Amino acid sequence: MDNLQKIVLLIDADNTRLSKLEAVIQEISTHGRIVVKRAYGNWKKDALKHWENELKRLAIKAEQQFDYVSGKNATDMALVIGTLDLLHSNLYDAFAIVASDSDYTPLAIRLHESGVYVIGVGEKKTPKAFRNACDEFVFLENLEKEAGEKPVPNKNKAKEVSREKVVDTEENEDSMDGFDEIHNLLKIASDKYQDDDGYVNVSSAGTFIKRAKPDFDSRTYGFLKLPQLLEAFPDKYEIKRYPGKGTVTIIGYKCL
Repeated sequence: MDNLQKIVLLIDADNTRLSKLEAVIQEISTHGRIVVKRAYGNWKKDALKHWENELKRLAIKAEQQFDYVSGKNATDMALVIGTLDLLHSNLYDAFAIVASDSDYTPLAIRLHESGVYVIGVGEKKTPKAFRNACDEFVFLENLEKEAGEKPVPNKNKAKEVSREKVVDTEENEDSMDGFDEIHNLLKIASDKYQDDDGYVNVSSAGTFIKRAKPDFDSRTYGFLKLPQLLEAFPDKYEIKRYPGKGTVTIIGYKCL
């Protein structure tokens, strides 16, 4: 969704990377206008001592939360309370939660039930429960690198792994799914949305895949956009480009 008018950005500073903050803001800004930016943490901690300048530069409001008990932080609870206060104001149409912690799953579910659009941002280690509770989940690893390097398409990677699953190196139950799942979702989209000639609008397919798999991002598989992923499998998909309204080019695909 890219027409959101009032987005709330909430950051768990204890649970994300300082080096990715600007890239996160840029990513969320592609969906619409961010009107609230807050970062929660105990700023007295040495681990967060480098955050001050970046928060000031990016105009992010710092919310202080002391640790009431040694060895346990209360940041997540403070973020949840702040989020619900903002939700009850009925002023915002989307909430973006930047964290990799499954503890935020109930919050994401509550926001979703309220009808607002929910975006999660975290590392690939983020449990699937939190990822699937969001309308969309963005992996920090897919965002711009610290040195400004952007992900680039990798067609060779697709060709090499098209015959086997791509999994995260941790090899646990939350590891990344491979291309098989994406091919299956593309086939379902084809069955549901194809036109009289058997072609599916890639944009419509992408929207469906996001609903079925909130953490889907073509960059995870080495491609900047979904059409590039499709083009890497000429044995599975036939691509068609045709003019839309104005200067818009519509891209469609047909399963072979």
